[in-house]
Amino acid sequence: MLAPALPEAAIPILPDYVRAAGGVRLHFGRVGTRSLRLELAESGGYRARIPTSYDDVCEAVLINTAGGMAGGDRATTTVAVDVGAQAVVTTQAAEKIYRSQGSDTRVDTVLSVATGACLAWLPQETILFDGARLARTLSVDLAGDARFVAAETLYFGRSAMGETLRSGSLRDRWRIRRDGRLVFAEDLRLEGPIADILARPAVGQGARAVSTVLLAGPREPERLEEIRALIAAEPGFAGVEAAAGVVEGLVIVRLLAGDAQALRRALVILLGQVTGRALPRTWST
Repeated sequence: MLAPALPEAAIPILPDYVRAAGGVRLHFGRVGTRSLRLELAESGGYRARIPTSYDDVCEAVLINTAGGMAGGDRATTTVAVDVGAQAVVTTQAAEKIYRSQGSDTRVDTVLSVATGACLAWLPQETILFDGARLARTLSVDLAGDARFVAAETLYFGRSAMGETLRSGSLRDRWRIRRDGRLVFAEDLRLEGPIADILARPAVGQGARAVSTVLLAGPREPERLEEIRALIAAEPGFAGVEAAAGVVEGLVIVRLLAGDAQALRRALVILLGQVTGRALPRTWST
């Protein structure tokens, strides 16, 4: 017999001051013909590892040693890429946002990419559990000729485990600046009965997984038709709704699917195409 669920506490069992807080600060630069990590600072339960690289791109893998986040937890990631350097930043695994007793889980990412530099921000999925409350920000400062690729993916529950995110809170804010000028601003807010909201035809039409891919760079808008052709012709996009467009010189690709694995399959194909290289090994382990 299953025990009845405990009523939600009016006062959180763990107050905010004992919740986890930490993050990672990374600084990449050009040394000779190589891109190298120049600075690494870690705090709380967050770590970064730098796998051996055999080309001029430096890769970093972010690790949350706690294995997930809950209400009241806070994480900040800061990445700076100096002139001419190239870096890829990913995560060891999907990030899990667990049920909250009322406080938001805060995730803030601050990225800067200098002249002639390139950064691929490729974290694996963020999984929202039922009752999760996530407040997330992505702030990016780009030089006029910098190249930037970003992918952020959300799973609303683990469908393979029979889980459904019925209710919760999601606030996701993106701000992209080029040479100090705001070129992209977006706020997403889902509050309350998230499953019902996503079921609406004009919102998600039953989607359980969504992803946004953003490309910035002087020549990226020229790739729009290439990306649209890939979406239309590639069998790996079966079961995924996808579309691409250009906003202020940025290529924006949206993907959503009722099946998380179908979306991941399409995302791996798309990211391989737009980055021109294999994804970090953590994506296949």
